[in-house]
Amino acid sequence: MNELFPLGRLRLVLLGLAVVGAVYLLRQLQPSTPSVSMWTSNQRNAAAISGAAVIAGNAAPLGGRNPDAVADQRIPTGNPLRAPNTVMTQGYGVGSHAPAAVWGGVDLAIDGDGDGQADPQGTQDAPVYATHGGIVHAKANTWPGGNCILLETEGYRTTYCHLSRFAVADLTPVARGDLIGHVGSTGNSSGPHLHYEVWVAGTNHNPLDYGVLDGTQ
Repeated sequence: MNELFPLGRLRLVLLGLAVVGAVYLLRQLQPSTPSVSMWTSNQRNAAAISGAAVIAGNAAPLGGRNPDAVADQRIPTGNPLRAPNTVMTQGYGVGSHAPAAVWGGVDLAIDGDGDGQADPQGTQDAPVYATHGGIVHAKANTWPGGNCILLETEGYRTTYCHLSRFAVADLTPVARGDLIGHVGSTGNSSGPHLHYEVWVAGTNHNPLDYGVLDGTQ
């Protein structure tokens, strides 16, 4: 007698379904592999600072991410204005900061009236502090930076420009946190602000990677 579905074939089908079910169950029991985000810190910075002002003080201090940066006086760390109401008026590698390899830096000012924007009156003559230890090279009346301080140590250099005046003499050794100058609008500047750069082994780096918007340190 002919069967519509022979018994032997039915057994094979059931055995196949059992194998598939077992494989699926084993895969469900295995721990999943964590995915790696491709959203790098530089991409986050680029998305956040495309010319707009950014208020400092909400990010975790750089020292919390890299304790060696705080311990090593050579490494630039934190906000040179040391004010939680710091705003960034021009980002890294954009506008007059392009190309970044030559002019890369950030422009910082103070939001003195709480509206989220740079306040010229609140910014003028604001204190500027060294973000690392080193030797001061005070350069007066440069172009386009106006009154600038280049702070140099082994492997690192930071630049502070458009100062109204210096607080330290040329070739003075300073430590991180020492007062070195005051914000102004000297040189090619449309208003009071601090132009701040970070150089490592002769290469320009993004100051955002060194905690420039991390608020007070």
